[in-house]
Amino acid sequence: MPTRRAVIAGFASLAAAPALGQEADPLAPVIERAEAIAELRTLIVAQAGKVLADEGFRGHRTTAPTNIKSASKSIISALVGIAIGKGLIEGPDQKIADFLAADFPENPDPRLAEVTIGNLLTMQAGLEPTSGANYGSWVASRNWVRAALAKPFVADPGTGWQYSTGSAHLLSAILTKAGKASTFDLIKEWFAPVDGFAVTDWERDPQGIYLGGNQMAMSPHSLLAFGDLYRSRGKAADGTQVVPETWIDASWTPHARSFRNGDDYGYLWFLRRIGGDQASYAWGYGGQMCYVVPSRDLVIVMTSDETGNAPERGYLDNLHDLAGAVVTALPPPAAGARP
Repeated sequence: MPTRRAVIAGFASLAAAPALGQEADPLAPVIERAEAIAELRTLIVAQAGKVLADEGFRGHRTTAPTNIKSASKSIISALVGIAIGKGLIEGPDQKIADFLAADFPENPDPRLAEVTIGNLLTMQAGLEPTSGANYGSWVASRNWVRAALAKPFVADPGTGWQYSTGSAHLLSAILTKAGKASTFDLIKEWFAPVDGFAVTDWERDPQGIYLGGNQMAMSPHSLLAFGDLYRSRGKAADGTQVVPETWIDASWTPHARSFRNGDDYGYLWFLRRIGGDQASYAWGYGGQMCYVVPSRDLVIVMTSDETGNAPERGYLDNLHDLAGAVVTALPPPAAGARP
């Protein structure tokens, strides 16, 4: 099947690549390899603000909304950074009790008062996770915030690493209180300068709080716009500083180590070397990916059919390898190429 090229017209934040035929396409072998991965739905590659590959496989489109699953945790992280920049949250060391004490259980473990926003961002709250085998019972509860806070401690705050969507949901609840608006409304307001970024649907808990870290729908191109915002050090195309630059540095600094795959973990971002270069990536269940490789000015987006990826770890390794092939195929852009 021939390779498809469809740079989206009107996607103002990313310029179109040169027409095919002017020179050999270094990504052609990578795209053929991507198309052979049965579960892969879309692949987008952009370098220095130019879309170099825009591929939908087996009838899927890069402009159609898809559930990005836990890749949305990195968007929650961005919202926290913006809220800190606006003075709505003091910083990562602020205690969650300042916002959520009313939802603490009766006679709480004293350690709950010591949990910080930074602990939630790094998956080091110490509370028993709500993800994995515990996810179904958690979302079946009447109050997701209180159910997450009522989990027993399995480690002291700031130690270990326990992946839990409940931690990201607590951040959504904190943002709702701090911003005096739903996180969906905050996204629409705070990300308004970012061309091409839009959340089209998002699940809420029984109290109406949008689910921090899962069940968020957007198009692969919207996820690309988010990744490109981070590649651009938090600046939108019109020059607006949307995410504080210092927050991006803090988010991409290792704060913990993931037991899921051995990668470092920042503020709701995974960190690893891809194709020999340091990369940060948002990872959603089943293979919803957004890689940012600063040394190459690269953003790579992939979406997948999450129903066919067991075991997920092996599939994730395939996607990392594919991203590595993109990195090695594209040298760093020439000086001055970065917009």
